[in-house]
Amino acid sequence: MSLFFAVGSPETELSPEQIRAGLFSALDKLGARKTVLAVPPDFTRMHSKSGELTELIWEYYGNALVDVLPALGTHKPMSDKEIVTMFGATPRDLFRVHDWRNDIVTLGEVPGEFMHEISEGKLDYSWPAQVNKLLRDGGHDLILSIGQVVPHEVVGMANGSKNIFVGTGGVMGIHRSHFLGAVYGMERMMGRADTPVRKVLNYASEHFGKELPQIVYVQTVVNKNAAGKLVMRGLYIGDDRECFERAAELSLKCNFLMMDREIKKAVVFLDPHEFRSTWLGNKSVYRTRMALADGAELIVLAPGVHEFGEDAAIDVLIRKYGYCGTPETLEAVKHDAALASNLSAAAHLIHGSSEGRFTIRYCPGHLTREEIESVHFEYGDLAEYTAKYDPAKLTDGWNVVDGEEIFYISNPGLGLWAYEGRFKD
Repeated sequence: MSLFFAVGSPETELSPEQIRAGLFSALDKLGARKTVLAVPPDFTRMHSKSGELTELIWEYYGNALVDVLPALGTHKPMSDKEIVTMFGATPRDLFRVHDWRNDIVTLGEVPGEFMHEISEGKLDYSWPAQVNKLLRDGGHDLILSIGQVVPHEVVGMANGSKNIFVGTGGVMGIHRSHFLGAVYGMERMMGRADTPVRKVLNYASEHFGKELPQIVYVQTVVNKNAAGKLVMRGLYIGDDRECFERAAELSLKCNFLMMDREIKKAVVFLDPHEFRSTWLGNKSVYRTRMALADGAELIVLAPGVHEFGEDAAIDVLIRKYGYCGTPETLEAVKHDAALASNLSAAAHLIHGSSEGRFTIRYCPGHLTREEIESVHFEYGDLAEYTAKYDPAKLTDGWNVVDGEEIFYISNPGLGLWAYEGRFKD
């Protein structure tokens, strides 16, 4: 178990040459490989720098890179245009599609007793350690798991083994891990590397990982510099837990803004190329909720949003129940078999609710007022609100618009915002 490369600080801005040299030095230490599988994120994590890293991995291994399996989780397959945009010259014929409902093998089960303990008695089901069958049965001698470590609403800090057991995971594993995070409490987990969901993933890695080829994690930390340009602050490559933990430590310094006062009005912009559903777009809710004051208004400018769930069955459930809050969602799980068998949808409904504490005003490009209001959001006309809160004129952070102070976020996926009085160890 080793850390093959590690560099990073809140001030670091790795150049393309430094990234290439660091990655190649780590791969040199692994020795020659014949059949390599790369598992990067999909287009919804375009800003992770994983596309460039995957292209460099192809440059290094050439024909020995035989498969690229984007960690879709529940997301839709990537289009050819998205693949070219994100992965550059990486050959299109290397890409495989993860089907979370059908292409799954179960490596083992985390016992219910363990789940009961880490959930503080809230849950007692077992958790299946599921991965895409290509990982176990593809005949590879190396798996490179690539991705950005950043605060996350389900697991606390994204990446590490989450990329494997959720990104290439199956129905039951994804549903039950999401629900565990929701019932434990999203606000108790975001920005923390050690959480109940992370404990489950670590258990799976330690007990069932031997069924898989060697997995080496290529972890990035990314944020914007003073000029507003996305830069890589850290790159950590290794096959043990230290790789993730080092990246998580840096991510908290780069991607977590602890605020000394609450936000009364926040405006969040969702890039239409990245955010096309509330399933993804609700990062605007998750990542800001700990910074929002009671009675605050969250305005979500969502020009690309045209659906609720990316999965058809989940979209139906979101439309049926809406973001109605924890008590109503948990009650619905007891009585609706469809929701009970899609627990990640139930978790999403909990995550996306303000629990009556603040107003969420969605301004979608392709959903009607009736659709937005039916899921318990307030509706805003996109043209009207974009004219007033123009993303081209606002800067990340505090702004004054027509004499009113607002807090603007250009991409909620890049960080976590919290008022110090709401974030307690």
